[in-house]
Amino acid sequence: MIHALLISTIVLWAAVLALALVVLALVRQLGILHERIAPAGALLLERGLKVGETPPEVPVADLDGHTRSIGSASPDGRSTLLIFVSPTCPVCKALLPVVKASRRSERQWLDVVLASDGSEEEHRAFIAAHGLSGIPYVLSAPLGMTYQVGRLPFAALIDSAGILRARGLINSREHLESLFEAQRRGVASLQQYFESRADSRAA
Repeated sequence: MIHALLISTIVLWAAVLALALVVLALVRQLGILHERIAPAGALLLERGLKVGETPPEVPVADLDGHTRSIGSASPDGRSTLLIFVSPTCPVCKALLPVVKASRRSERQWLDVVLASDGSEEEHRAFIAAHGLSGIPYVLSAPLGMTYQVGRLPFAALIDSAGILRARGLINSREHLESLFEAQRRGVASLQQYFESRADSRAA
């Protein structure tokens, strides 16, 4: 009886060790795949303003009564991240914590402006429900038409000179941060950057 128990214990430990080795091998393979797969950037749509263009200046007033001109050069050298959202968009609501975190982490060089249109009362309730009172929030149909926003959430990054540096549909932290990286690398999107690198390697 004791002999059988000893054998079963040894077999059990051997199985545990084998499973541990399998898990380690899988973790290693996941790490290799993560290195090989390029990060997903914001979805760049074909229509609308082109990255590198100077968008038309659109005068707006936020819900706190402050006026600003979206698309104009910034005298303090700061860029503007314009994010189009809606109170009825579930993806927008899920993205808001990421927006607030990015606003804090990039505050040295970036201003964040939320934009939408519709009922002011509905948007004020949206702001209160999601703790957005510290972020400029504008309601402007002409602004959405200027950037040809068809789907949400949509973001546009405008540099201090008033030049559109990145834009696209965003639904995750990676998509949002890809806009910052695209501006740093001077490309329209991260997809364009990785495609150009792949072409140069092939050549």
